[in-house]
Amino acid sequence: MKASIKDIAARAGTSVSTVSRALNKSGYVSPDVRARVEEAVRDLNYTPSKDARMMRGAPSRVVGLMLPAVDVPFFGILAQAIEQALFQKGYQTLICCTSENLDHEMRYVSMLLSQRVDGVIVASAFGDDAHFEAFVEAGVPLVAIDRDLGRFADHVVTADHEAGGRLMVRHLAALGHRRIGVIGAPAHSQSIKVRLQSIRDEMVALGLEPAAVALGEEHTFAAAYDRARSIMEKDPDVTAIIGMTDIAAIAAIHAVHDCGRSVPGDISVIGFDDLPEAAYVIPSLTTVSQPIREIGEQAAQVIEAAISQRRGGEGETGDVVTRLPVRLVERQSTGPVRGSV
Repeated sequence: MKASIKDIAARAGTSVSTVSRALNKSGYVSPDVRARVEEAVRDLNYTPSKDARMMRGAPSRVVGLMLPAVDVPFFGILAQAIEQALFQKGYQTLICCTSENLDHEMRYVSMLLSQRVDGVIVASAFGDDAHFEAFVEAGVPLVAIDRDLGRFADHVVTADHEAGGRLMVRHLAALGHRRIGVIGAPAHSQSIKVRLQSIRDEMVALGLEPAAVALGEEHTFAAAYDRARSIMEKDPDVTAIIGMTDIAAIAAIHAVHDCGRSVPGDISVIGFDDLPEAAYVIPSLTTVSQPIREIGEQAAQVIEAAISQRRGGEGETGDVVTRLPVRLVERQSTGPVRGSV
């Protein structure tokens, strides 16, 4: 089996990004580490891929942006923030929508390499990240947003999803809610998984009953509406619904209404994102606000710095995670359990 850049990093006892800098002679690598990398390359008989060799050349002033969807409001806002920030820095943005499809994601990797992009910002829909090794081999900086890519990313920019999950539970518990349902999508999303785990952990910590959970892969209002109705049918005593996104929460408000019940009189509903629509739905949505535009602007800033470092050899920064804080925005869709006040 052909040795990979991850194998080189493991043998040399360093990070994948450091190996990339050493192989591509871009950015600072200490003499000792460089020697270990070169020794590992010889020992494992490593050769870079054809796509990686194609990447070397003059700067293109183009950054690739890989997103799982652009019709989901969160990613649409994120894409606009990134494109505008990069444009102001003199870069063009090549936006690739992978449609939650692993084959599409892999093909876009090859396409971006052929376009000789200077860097890539990616929100991968999957945990399988081996195809991103091609960027590392080519010395192309990679910034992950909203989810981690392990050793392949130079930097990760994300909201604090764990804190957000706990905020939702604490808010509902303070209002007297003990029977809480959870709906959302896509179930395979890293950020959704982190939020769900923190919700469960906080419920255990507060002595609440285990949540009824209905997650799926389709992230649409219609699918979330059906999940909310299924939660209420399975557990008629549920007094609150957590939407893992604002889309899910807004759909839940409609589902509660169509079941002849009221929000928040009968069932409280809380979301996550703080999309512009959250303030205008009736009743207005209580939600955990994540700084979507700031995430995009930070990602643009980080990728520009990484590109400059690779081209100019300004020094090694190491792998870093920027985790931006979230906050609770209390509106009209949550209230005390009926009869508790």
